[in-house]
Amino acid sequence: MNTMPWLQHLIVLPVLLPLVVGALLIPVNHSRHALKLGLSLASTVLLWLLAVALLLLVDGEHWQGGIGVYLASNWAAPFGIALMIDRLAALMLVLTATIALAVLAFSAQRWDRVGVHFHSLFQFMLMGLNGAFLTNDLFNLFVFFEVMLAASYGLVLHGYNLRRIRAGMQYIAVNLVASLLFLIGVALIYAASGTLNIADLATRVATLGPQDAWLLRIGAVILALAFLTKGAMWPLGFWLPTTYASASAPVGAMLVVMTKVGVYAVLRVWLAVFGDEAGALGGFGLTALTVGGMATLLFGAIGMLSSEDGGRMAGYGAIISSGTLLAVIGQSGSAVLASGLYYLLGSTLAMAAFMLLIELTERIRPPGAALLAITMEAFAIEDKPEDPVGVGIPGTLAFLGLSYAACALVISGMPPLSGFVAKFSLFHALLERATATPGGVPALTWTLIALMVLGGLAAIIALMRLGVRTFWASGMVAPPRLQVSEAAPVGALVLLCVLLTLQAGPAFDYLGRTTADLARSGDYGTRVLGEPPVLRAPAAEGLQ
Repeated sequence: MNTMPWLQHLIVLPVLLPLVVGALLIPVNHSRHALKLGLSLASTVLLWLLAVALLLLVDGEHWQGGIGVYLASNWAAPFGIALMIDRLAALMLVLTATIALAVLAFSAQRWDRVGVHFHSLFQFMLMGLNGAFLTNDLFNLFVFFEVMLAASYGLVLHGYNLRRIRAGMQYIAVNLVASLLFLIGVALIYAASGTLNIADLATRVATLGPQDAWLLRIGAVILALAFLTKGAMWPLGFWLPTTYASASAPVGAMLVVMTKVGVYAVLRVWLAVFGDEAGALGGFGLTALTVGGMATLLFGAIGMLSSEDGGRMAGYGAIISSGTLLAVIGQSGSAVLASGLYYLLGSTLAMAAFMLLIELTERIRPPGAALLAITMEAFAIEDKPEDPVGVGIPGTLAFLGLSYAACALVISGMPPLSGFVAKFSLFHALLERATATPGGVPALTWTLIALMVLGGLAAIIALMRLGVRTFWASGMVAPPRLQVSEAAPVGALVLLCVLLTLQAGPAFDYLGRTTADLARSGDYGTRVLGEPPVLRAPAAEGLQ
């Protein structure tokens, strides 16, 4: 009898745990806030521990090739639902659980009490995110996308006001259209190939006839439109800055992770299906991804320079991040991808911290300070402080200022933090890859590097301008009152950015192994399609 080792069940737990806890929290009365918060926190902490355990298991190659497979309902792939964990999926699980834990702790002070069923929606969103990272089937990717989005609809409208309702309706409408495109793309891919299992699809692409290959291309383009709408590629990401600026701070921080799901889906599907083993379809659409990523990067840089609101700056910062990652995926070299994944880690952590920090820094300025600062700048009014130079900065303001500066450095890619390390390594990898081919460095590579530099300059100018207005141009300010549960999550995310910088060597080693796995797309087919179902023991004999 073939029995499943108990460690195999860890693969499905990141999906089951938030599903069960979210369902259990629905009937709990809102007046029992402590119970709901405790259960939600316990579930998220356990999710983080599970994610770390899975990362250690795959990196230690507990499963063959560092790829773990779980056959739901015990149906062999490609006929049944197959969940798959590798180094990339484990990394995204850890990143999601880390930010979710910080967001939940930040929300404990007041945001989780503003609306109904916050904790249930939060858990269901984590279920959708984790499922999207673990699934190896396009249709189930659609299902997990919809679970994630349905929960996010309620969270975006959480603590609703008129501005939030308008932005939420736009967010819902755009994502419903993207979901329709997702279904159409999936249907066309199934019609062309006869499968939706990503590993199985990768093995069939090279054998498709001319007509089926064209149908697959059309389906892939439509599917990419759905992914890239969620990943905020220009011009499909027009919805993002307004949504970021209108959402509550905790929800905005989780939207940073959700935006990366679209980028992850493109990375996972394109490298597996249109990799080196795809024959004539190998590399399909990668140049378009590079060009689209560059256009997105330029759009985000212009948007940051034109924004005055911190939330909109964060939205355009997320667009710059998505544009950079999409362009990197289009380049598709292993060293380039490793640097891109390092950039993904640092920028996501910093952007999530920045979204939480915006709410805290808004408590510094008195009502009308933002309008006054803009007016003074427009009319060149010189503000001369009455306080003597050298007055001591209270601890709260020092914490907020240092955290703000750290986030700004990572987001813009300025030294010495992880954003600079990521961009420097990206430049090195891009130039090294280009010089290894005849003809020298192509113009497309130089243009991408120039746009990445331009995006960093635009980000640091915009963020410095906002920082000056927040911390200096407001005149005399009283230190805001911060709770430990609000300051600790921001500080923890900033410290993780610093730690990522200090441990850049081990991080790049792990990411190098991750991208090496992605380059061997055939290994995924062998592991997923070759995973045997569990054989149950025959019924006892002799009971006649």
